[in-house]
Amino acid sequence: MLIGFVALYLAVSVGIGLYAATRVHNTKDFAVAGRSLPLPVVTATVFATWFGAETVLGVSATFVKDGLGGVVADPFGASLCLILAGLFFAPKLYRMGLLTIGDYYRERYNRTVEVVTSIAIVISYLGWVAAQIKALGLVFNIVTSGAISTEWGMVLGAAIVLTYTTFGGMFSVAMLDFVQMVVVMCGLLFIAWFIGGLVGGPAVVIAHASAAGKLQFFPAEAKLSLWVPFVGAWMTMMLGSIPQQDVFQRITSAKDEKTAIRGSVLGGSIYFAFAFVPMFLAYAATLVDPAMFNDLVKNDAQLVLPTLILQHTPVFAQVIFFGALLSAIMSCSSATLLAPSVAFSENIVRGFYPHMSDKRFLLVMRVSLVTFAVAVLFIALNSKLTIFQMVESAYKVTLVTAFIPLVFGLYWSRATSQGAYFAMALGLSVWLACEVFVKSEVWPAQIVGFIAAFGGMIAGSLLPQKVARHHAARHPHQP
Repeated sequence: MLIGFVALYLAVSVGIGLYAATRVHNTKDFAVAGRSLPLPVVTATVFATWFGAETVLGVSATFVKDGLGGVVADPFGASLCLILAGLFFAPKLYRMGLLTIGDYYRERYNRTVEVVTSIAIVISYLGWVAAQIKALGLVFNIVTSGAISTEWGMVLGAAIVLTYTTFGGMFSVAMLDFVQMVVVMCGLLFIAWFIGGLVGGPAVVIAHASAAGKLQFFPAEAKLSLWVPFVGAWMTMMLGSIPQQDVFQRITSAKDEKTAIRGSVLGGSIYFAFAFVPMFLAYAATLVDPAMFNDLVKNDAQLVLPTLILQHTPVFAQVIFFGALLSAIMSCSSATLLAPSVAFSENIVRGFYPHMSDKRFLLVMRVSLVTFAVAVLFIALNSKLTIFQMVESAYKVTLVTAFIPLVFGLYWSRATSQGAYFAMALGLSVWLACEVFVKSEVWPAQIVGFIAAFGGMIAGSLLPQKVARHHAARHPHQP
């Protein structure tokens, strides 16, 4: 029954995605759904894009091992990213009427800044999308009791998501996100109620977690060695995720500016609230069967939640859980496949062929999407990182290269192209140097790179102006 339901659910999802493809007539439809989405759909697609494998499997596993302090990046940093994006970035970016976030860097600075930041943004998606594909493989392996290996499950999952995303683009993503958000919310709430009943109710789980120190959020001592990595993990997800194409697409797919703002804030808030449901379920597992689940936590904590459902719930509860889990992963996978493919096509390929027809450019986007899917599948098959680690690491490159030029370009009128060059060069080089040569347990490499990028933007933007003023003072009669 479980395998049959999963097959039926996947078939329906592909059908909905292909139906949505009938509304795609040009690149604007494919990339930003024609800038026509209403508030409920924008909210759903913001929520569903982030509520993926790392939230259900990765965050819950990390919480069971490390407590709230271990998940500062996600959901705390991730949800704040969406809220900040809605309040401070959506109004300005929506008015510009751009197709990608890379277009902003070209309009504000120049082609060079556009290419460098776009490459950084595309690279940042490799780990994120690979984490979703890895999770799909894990789910297919668990659901079929090992009949489908994790590796072949990854291939199957990638093929399914790629099918409807390639044809329908943002319209398919948005339509499925709305359906899948309903499935995720209803399914996980039911499972939480059911599992809570097995252990005596939510109060018992929360009290046990508190007694075990799992609800300790801030570092226990006032030491730099504790606080700097803590803030660094928070900042990486919160700020490094803002200059991302998927966040930008949700902002610009809205039917108007108010919808863009409200959808991002609402989606981020709902995401924060619901991220605690998988954490509750995973910790409840350690009370249902302490010996078995404590052993799983030590060996592979990502299996705690699926194992709990398979071994301690009836079939109908398994159907609901895995339906919700597949919904979360597939919606996140499709969005994160589409975003870098659109960014690569628009901000890198199109610069070499500026007079390309819209029909041909739409084909380029689809070919890029297929190529990117093959690349992330290769990474997923060969990576040894956990799902949570793959997602958390994805935003370091955008934090040190793309965030500073974005925020200074929007809010500091004196930011210049030279300042952007300095910011990108210093941020990237210092970060890489720290990662390879100067590893520190106190100062995360991406935070040092972020500080370098900040200084580079200030120095690079002000230095030419100071030189010009000095020249004018010494030679007042020269133009």
